[in-house]
Amino acid sequence: MERSDRSQASDGRGSRKPPLAPGLHIVSTPIGNMRDITLRALDVLQAADLIACEDTRVFAKLASHYGISAPTIAYSDATQEAAEPRILRALGDSKRVALVSDAGTPLVSDPGYRLVREALSRGHLVTAAPGPSAVPMALALSGLPMDRFFFGGFLPSRPAERRRAIAEAAAIPATLIFFEAPHRLAASLADLSDLLGDRAAAVARELTKLFEEVRRASLGELAAHYAREAEVKGEIAIVIGPPSGAPAPAADVLDAALRLAMAGASVKDAAAEVAARFGLKRREVYARALALKREGAS
Repeated sequence: MERSDRSQASDGRGSRKPPLAPGLHIVSTPIGNMRDITLRALDVLQAADLIACEDTRVFAKLASHYGISAPTIAYSDATQEAAEPRILRALGDSKRVALVSDAGTPLVSDPGYRLVREALSRGHLVTAAPGPSAVPMALALSGLPMDRFFFGGFLPSRPAERRRAIAEAAAIPATLIFFEAPHRLAASLADLSDLLGDRAAAVARELTKLFEEVRRASLGELAAHYAREAEVKGEIAIVIGPPSGAPAPAADVLDAALRLAMAGASVKDAAAEVAARFGLKRREVYARALALKREGAS
């Protein structure tokens, strides 16, 4: 008897590929090495009616390499207002739309959340073809605990905001991971070392690419190393070990640190910075900071 799935396309490996369902397909693409794309991702991209790309010029290289011919539309922070209605119309017409970012898994520090939310609200299928991401790869290569981690995306570019973000993450009982731009790496490592102490850490750069590098050391050593580097290139992830649970500082040490911090920052920001440095509860440090301020005013 003839098989009922004879009309389905073959994947060239002795099995049949099911047809791609209408809906939004979130597709992971390589973070560097072109061969890291999955077979399923290729199936989706080759069958899609429309591909929403963070940058169509970047995706064109992957499309050319693998013979992907579907029309593309730019979907980024700058273009989403104009692109989103067209994508939603395609979904409303039962089209198969793929969403990709420039590299790795969409929505991870990349645009796409708004589109996914809107597609779900309209009852469209939303599914994903999983694949590469710099976050789990950097964690795996760091040599640091992976049982619990916190991904903080890109650290803020402004120093005061960056230090505030680091202070807020300091007490999280997990391995921390942040993305960073090459020209800000040295400054961010200096702030991380200052606020988090000498935790074990790793800087992962150019993952899966020809010049892949993972440098493992304490935050202080990494800060010193990259302060001497004239030029750093590539995509970068910073991985930091969890807090060690060091003993609380003596009262006079805490007071001295608070007075010094309050000389150049608000009471709230100074308390957050000192709490992060010593691994203390911000509420308690803030109360002590207010007391010191009142003493100084009397």
